[in-house]
Amino acid sequence: METPGRVLIEKERFELTIERLAHQLIEEFGDFSQTCVIGIQPRGTILSDVLIKRLKDLTGNSSIAYGLLDITFYRDDFRTRSKPLSASETKIDFLVEGKRVVLIDDVLYTGRTIQAALAALQHYGRAESIELLALIDRRFNRHLPIHPDFTGLRVDALDDAYVKVNWTDNNQPDQVLIFGGKEH
Repeated sequence: METPGRVLIEKERFELTIERLAHQLIEEFGDFSQTCVIGIQPRGTILSDVLIKRLKDLTGNSSIAYGLLDITFYRDDFRTRSKPLSASETKIDFLVEGKRVVLIDDVLYTGRTIQAALAALQHYGRAESIELLALIDRRFNRHLPIHPDFTGLRVDALDDAYVKVNWTDNNQPDQVLIFGGKEH
């Protein structure tokens, strides 16, 4: 029998967390003239879409460089999967050469997704700097020395726990859940 998830962030706090992260990015990057925002596909794109919309509203800059990065074939485990992987389309129509980059993902767990994103990003130029925004940081489960620069919530969970971010697009309330077992 499936155990229901425990809610870590309800809709109101979720919205407040998004707002806080947007303001932190503005404090750090100003008008984003030398900065680009890149969502890591698939799960980081929903968060990055929400954040980029809010950043454009808050800054009045409708031309913030924004892209979506597919990392499917940069993952160190893509050949060991039991079923074929389905890649998404990378949508980056600019070079990151000399720019500050903000990578965005929903949950930072082992760090392997970010490692793959860093490898994939090299095809778009040499960034001045790369910073990471993760909505959820599962800080005690890292396999690699990767840590977020901007974090919505830090979660200390057992190895077999699963953190899931639900979005309104999924006909669910915006919330973050934690389950006691493997991915649901």
